[in-house]
Amino acid sequence: MIEFDKFTLDNGLKVIVHRDTSTPLAAVNILYNIGAKDENPEQTGFAHLFEHLMFGGSINIPNYDEPLQQVGGDNNAWTSNDVTNYYLTVPKENLETGFWLESDRMLSLAFTEKSLDVQKAVVIEEFKQHYFNQPYGDVWLHLRPLAYKKHPYQWSTIGKCIEHIADAQLQDVKDFFFHHYAPNNAVLVVSGHVETEEVKRLAEKWFGPIERREITPRNLPTEPKQTEFRSLHLEREVPYDAIYMAFHMCSRNHEDFYKVDLLSDILSNGQSSRIFQTLIKEKNLFSSIDAYLTGDFEPGLFVISGKLTQGVNMMDAEKAIWDVLDEVSATKANEYELQKVKNKIESSLVFSEISFLNKAMNIAQHEITGQAEDINLEVEKYNKVSTADLQEMAQKILIKENCSTLYYHAKKQ
Repeated sequence: MIEFDKFTLDNGLKVIVHRDTSTPLAAVNILYNIGAKDENPEQTGFAHLFEHLMFGGSINIPNYDEPLQQVGGDNNAWTSNDVTNYYLTVPKENLETGFWLESDRMLSLAFTEKSLDVQKAVVIEEFKQHYFNQPYGDVWLHLRPLAYKKHPYQWSTIGKCIEHIADAQLQDVKDFFFHHYAPNNAVLVVSGHVETEEVKRLAEKWFGPIERREITPRNLPTEPKQTEFRSLHLEREVPYDAIYMAFHMCSRNHEDFYKVDLLSDILSNGQSSRIFQTLIKEKNLFSSIDAYLTGDFEPGLFVISGKLTQGVNMMDAEKAIWDVLDEVSATKANEYELQKVKNKIESSLVFSEISFLNKAMNIAQHEITGQAEDINLEVEKYNKVSTADLQEMAQKILIKENCSTLYYHAKKQ
């Protein structure tokens, strides 16, 4: 059971405090309710660009990292299609430094052409390095628009293309900031060796004066139900053929998510899983293969991805995957098999709670999607899932007309 206190400032900033005296440190985690899905389809990649811009200096603090390092702190950030998360850790005695730094860049960044140009160059290089210059790097640039035709999940957090970043103008960036990065669009979680009253005092002092902002309304298009099989063939300079199958599923906060998550574990979690035993160990069709969920806040994807063993025919490998999926749909998993994956999930959830920083991030995400108290119900929700539930989900989701398949062929020499 994770215990915490909650309060909200007059400007709308939600603050959550989790006390953990097992560490001499404190974490300051700010989750902004802004992700790649909130971008203009003609100006994608802005949320990720801001992940970089937020470290480029603010009005009163030209160098974000230097004062944090001087007090023994560390920091980082990540962006998803749903949210953007910034976090830092400091010795508990230097907690106020963290509040000072985070509040000042929430107040306003130092918007300059120079800073924008520097960060654009960094992001463009990242785009090239991770998506174009490494094997299989561009998979999601093609799989997302294959699976999504209306919803903004059709582009990755890096953006649709390099041009959207290269063409970003200073005024566009300013507008994006002031309509999304605001106290009334964020959750602040402070975790570690802290006292609630001290956090309240610091929150009022450093974040209280920041005014509420007009947040751009979120009006996302609904993805139509997929009713026919989709496919795309690509040929690239890669060592082995690969296959990627994406099935539409529910959102992260839907009650069926726990059923689908356990279904993916039955298929591929560990060497005793269905896929490993059949497709790798017995038939030697794949050198590696996995089933996983994107875990999105909006209806997401159940993905099966695998690299074929040298010499295996793509269509034979695909048929073998479907045979395993059809078997899961036709017959219930046994109770032992289900209990085993439940135990694995419970242990992973418990281990994730050892880190005060992980707890801060997880609490923030539960607050954004519903309420922070839900974090203590995760194990219970997984334990309610039955073998009949798994079969029902397989029959509903793992069907041909709900599948978008990317065939990734290695160029022939």
